[in-house]
Amino acid sequence: MFKVVLQEGESIDKALKRFKKKYEKSGILKEFRRRMFFTKPSVEKKMDLERAIRKNKRIIAEENN
Repeated sequence: MFKVVLQEGESIDKALKRFKKKYEKSGILKEFRRRMFFTKPSVEKKMDLERAIRKNKRIIAEENN
């Protein structure tokens, strides 16, 4: 759980912005979305391989331009 203490004279908007930054950096939402559905390990490996292939193609395309 995150705790954001309001500093003296600080607006709620600034405190909310600090909270959002902490929340995004922690990766809680990303982890939650990843755990929403179960994927078999074989499917995860296949997706990782496809992701790596796409990344390599992008890198090669950028080098050629």
